[in-house]
Amino acid sequence: MTEQSKANAGMPGNGQGPAVRAEKPVYDPAAPAAIEVEHIVKKYGDFTAVNDISFSVKEGEIFGLLGPNGAGKSTLIRMMTTLIPITSGKARIAGHDVSKEPNAARRMIGVIPQALTSDLDLTVEENMNIYAKLYDVPAKQRQTSIDELLGLVDLTKWRDAQTKTLSGGMRRRLEIARGLVHHPKIFFLDEPTTGLDPVSRVAVWEMLGNIKEHRRLTILITTHYMDEADRLCDRIAIVDHGKLVALDAPMTLKASVPGSNVIEAQFENAPADWEERLHKLDDVTSVQHEGAGMYRVLTGNGSRTTTQLVEMAVQSGVQVKSLSVQNTTLDDVFVHYTGRQLRDELQKAYGFVMPQRPGLQP
Repeated sequence: MTEQSKANAGMPGNGQGPAVRAEKPVYDPAAPAAIEVEHIVKKYGDFTAVNDISFSVKEGEIFGLLGPNGAGKSTLIRMMTTLIPITSGKARIAGHDVSKEPNAARRMIGVIPQALTSDLDLTVEENMNIYAKLYDVPAKQRQTSIDELLGLVDLTKWRDAQTKTLSGGMRRRLEIARGLVHHPKIFFLDEPTTGLDPVSRVAVWEMLGNIKEHRRLTILITTHYMDEADRLCDRIAIVDHGKLVALDAPMTLKASVPGSNVIEAQFENAPADWEERLHKLDDVTSVQHEGAGMYRVLTGNGSRTTTQLVEMAVQSGVQVKSLSVQNTTLDDVFVHYTGRQLRDELQKAYGFVMPQRPGLQP
């Protein structure tokens, strides 16, 4: 990946939802920039949450910020959406500087925070109506917009249900519909499927693809789920410790990792030098010991390495308990650029506590 590609940044649920599309929408790389971030920094005292990040997002693109908890993804979104001040650098939303023209920028965006914030005692339609009024959606357009959005998120038949009766996945769909009631051009979603079961996660993916197609949205999404980023995003920016470490299309990022195949194998009675011996097999570029006898081996020739691995295990009296071969994943991309696995980083975040009220500084 070139330095230029690093610096520039610029699906469909349940059986009753929208039809699944074969491919995710394709954005136009030559389109104007909807979001521009230039050398943006956020500091809290001596702690740097975001460290000199630059990228742009094209109109019509689904752009992903991928990284562990505490990497700086939510802080980035909160600066871009005018919720917290920028320490240095610039962010422009549809051409509006968020520091100088915050109100103009806000009119262009919809924001879905990680936490569910709909009023549980109100019905689905009442929640939608309140937000439409807050955004000054004209009365004549209000009902049309609500009807359209409830149809897009497959909640029409639940419009009169109290929000507290909905499942977690249905509440997330309501939050997304609510964030679009004023017809924003740019949509920010912070960890939209955290805490959802696998079926609900897929439903949200499908819904986002369907909505983007109907509303012609630019979408910026943060996530720590590899499969979510891979499936949804046109391009992905990997953020780690507040820094941008890689940025490109998912396929290009995976192609940048040495080794085209990944072998996951679990051994019993493996000797102490087993990892070193796996490194010496032909075409192997990387070996990660994941504990409990499990090893993840990156190789340029999955078939040949698998054969050699099994032969070595037999000759050494080591039992192969399980073995699988797959293509390179975004998990391997994260390891390649950061030196560790993303799931290891999810176990802990920084000891810093984010201010609870917009604009509050410690």
